[in-house]
Amino acid sequence: MDDQANLAIGDDAARRLEADGLLHMADRPFRLTPEESELLTAAHADPRAKNVSLSASGEQLRGAACEGPAAERLAALMRRYADWAEALVAEVAPRYLQTLERGRTSFRSRDADEAPSSPRKDDRRMHVDAFASQPTRGRRILRVFSNINPDGEPRVWNVGEPFEAYARRWAAVVRSPFPGEAWALARLGITRSRRSAYDFLMLGLHDNAKLDARYQTTAPRREIAFAAGTSWIVFTDQVVHAALAGRYALEQTFYLPVAAMGDQALSPLRILERLTGRTLA
Repeated sequence: MDDQANLAIGDDAARRLEADGLLHMADRPFRLTPEESELLTAAHADPRAKNVSLSASGEQLRGAACEGPAAERLAALMRRYADWAEALVAEVAPRYLQTLERGRTSFRSRDADEAPSSPRKDDRRMHVDAFASQPTRGRRILRVFSNINPDGEPRVWNVGEPFEAYARRWAAVVRSPFPGEAWALARLGITRSRRSAYDFLMLGLHDNAKLDARYQTTAPRREIAFAAGTSWIVFTDQVVHAALAGRYALEQTFYLPVAAMGDQALSPLRILERLTGRTLA
């Protein structure tokens, strides 16, 4: 197949990803080596941590209970997955590669149904992603997931209403930041950079949805079971979702400028700017 045909396939997949927010890659497993399969144990994860995570540089491992050679093997697995996930995005959306920024890699060995420390951290509740400590300033949050469960168990999600309908529920009740709040949060090291108006609004959407018991009970949703051995690519800042069940998954986070999209109007930034009538980032 020539390069032009590959580009057409990529463009079509990218259009579907931008429109729907989620692309199920049932024929794209991330295959573990026998040595890597030995790492699939909860004993390697710190029970106090949500996930084991690897920095974008591939150098710093957090949330692991293992040390020495076991920790290095786990980090090597996660580095290999980060490279694999980037290659998958390149296959689906080659136009993204020039400006795609790699974020953290996660190894999720705990059951998604385990109770978190607080409602805001409860990913079993319907929400869109927004990071409290790392402002995106309008950039997209693009994540690649792979179910590597050795026992064939699916990873189960609920997927909810379109982003605009979700945003209309909460945008009017999200509080405005206090004067100087973004500067103070960055100065104190609570955030890695200054939050934009977009970041404050997205965090408000996230928190209001997760803390609203009625919404969590009545919100529109459909269940998707991602079988073991499958992968999926998601704009998690766009897709209203909740993780219900499953353990042993790998996840790679990327950040994408809105300008790299084929249709910027589909981004949360442009939707929220249209709804609020103001520039947000």
